[in-house]
Amino acid sequence: MNNPRIYGKAPYNIVIIHGGPGAPGQVAPIARKLSENFGVIEPLQTERSIKEQVRELHAFIDSFGDIPVKLIGHSWGAWLAYIYTANYPSFVHKLILVGAGAFEEKYNTDLMKIRLNRLSENEKSEVQNLLELLNNHDQTNINETLRQFEMLMSKADSFDYLPAENEIVEFQPDIFQPVWNEAEELRKSGKLLNPGYKIKCPVIAIHGDYDPHPLEGVEKPLSKTLRDFKFIKLNKCGHYPWNERKARDKFYNILKKELF
Repeated sequence: MNNPRIYGKAPYNIVIIHGGPGAPGQVAPIARKLSENFGVIEPLQTERSIKEQVRELHAFIDSFGDIPVKLIGHSWGAWLAYIYTANYPSFVHKLILVGAGAFEEKYNTDLMKIRLNRLSENEKSEVQNLLELLNNHDQTNINETLRQFEMLMSKADSFDYLPAENEIVEFQPDIFQPVWNEAEELRKSGKLLNPGYKIKCPVIAIHGDYDPHPLEGVEKPLSKTLRDFKFIKLNKCGHYPWNERKARDKFYNILKKELF
């Protein structure tokens, strides 16, 4: 696969980071939409540790970006963008976090419980069946199983979901597991938030009020840590604002306003 993926015309000073970890291509719809007005770079993560993903992201930005860039991260990508900006503050002009997970353990919630409560009984049974398949390391069709599982989770994570083609290039559990384990440990230890003290640029967090990741777990810790921080709540919006019927247009309007 082409990596990074380039959209629009120079200057390429917008960089957008996907979540997962291990869900490359997920933010392609945002990259395409923003390319109507900007040059956009969409790096795809391939490394199996946070340190190496930061190093990989820096190589992409240093090689392809018009520095300093405006960096957008979604979900896990928001954490990665946050850590990157702390490590390379002169390379980032503005940081935008979309649907980030809670930055402190005390705000962490049982996401699966929240998601299951939002699904029908038939959908709950399907999720349980898919989880059993995923726990079976001998099963060969893991990518299709993950695709079905992600589709149900996207529905549960959304307020008014606009059905859309799944643009994840390939689910990468071999990347997800080690990176997410490391990220969870950073949060539990309190070390996930600390890099923010090194961030010099403006930071904007955009978060849906229906996102199962608690918005107070983003707003409260970052308000205390960052020197220039703004929190924007999207009403009637879940974890994927670009796929929300009632929030998509407002989401893109906010992004464009912050990027111009």
